[in-house]
Amino acid sequence: MAKISISPIITLVLILNVVSYSEAALGAHYYDQTCPQAESIIYQTICNASIYDPKVPARLLRMFFHDCFIREKQGCDASLLLDSTPENKAEKDGPPNISVRSFYVIENAKAKLEKACPRTVSCADIIAIAARDVVALSQGPWWHVLKGRTDGRVSKANETIDLPSPFSNTTTLIQSFAKRGLTVKDLVALSGGHTLGFSHCSSFSARLHNISDPSINSKFAINLKKKCPIHNKDRNAGEFLDSTSARFDNDYYKRITMGKGVFGSDQAMYGDTRTKPIVDSFAKDEKLFFSEFAASMVKLGNVGVKEDGEIRVKCSIVN
Repeated sequence: MAKISISPIITLVLILNVVSYSEAALGAHYYDQTCPQAESIIYQTICNASIYDPKVPARLLRMFFHDCFIREKQGCDASLLLDSTPENKAEKDGPPNISVRSFYVIENAKAKLEKACPRTVSCADIIAIAARDVVALSQGPWWHVLKGRTDGRVSKANETIDLPSPFSNTTTLIQSFAKRGLTVKDLVALSGGHTLGFSHCSSFSARLHNISDPSINSKFAINLKKKCPIHNKDRNAGEFLDSTSARFDNDYYKRITMGKGVFGSDQAMYGDTRTKPIVDSFAKDEKLFFSEFAASMVKLGNVGVKEDGEIRVKCSIVN
């Protein structure tokens, strides 16, 4: 079987114990005694899935963001994984999450963990570890994931309105991140996750046809219009968010400095004095971006962690 290289990996020593954004303490060594093989099981599952489907890394990274960003006090609790019921429409069926994919990868990892360490590793922790692993597998940074989250029991589609939009302006994004204890630097760093991203035309075609957006590179706009014509009938049509879509790097920021940000929200960061200097610094220094991205992922992973959840036996349903 082919192997995926995880080099180069930048190992970062980050906060290992209590983080102020949490209601419960998390730790890098949380499963050392109760399920020491947890991270290796998750890693191997991610590797295998990524070999057979190159879209898995981008999808799992996006899954982590979308799970953690629902309501500032709910945070990373795997509520995104819950299926809808006749009585309740869940997050995964909310409009922004219809395109979230590869839930099966998390379920496969969970099934293996239930055999090795029953009722021990939360689905929320699996998502957090998987997000780190797919970044590393894509030649990005590696960091210590703080663990000990529990899984939430509530998932409501109407709360997906809280997710950042590709149409948002920078002020709206800054305010949204601030509610979760995240800074302007965190906003710019975490936006770098788009280096692995692909977007369908519906998320950016308005800035090509409905309005005149002077921030977009004119030649780039012409190319996008060809891929996404006004009467586009190809639902799969779209554009990668940087030119090295399978590699985690700083190309995303370089393209923004050239007016080639696909999302209006991404390009807007270069027109705002609060975010432009950070974009420039990440475009010039990939190691700096890696370091700040890893630190911001740790912070995002600790938003709204709570003690009153459960350890689901199956990630798609409550116990």
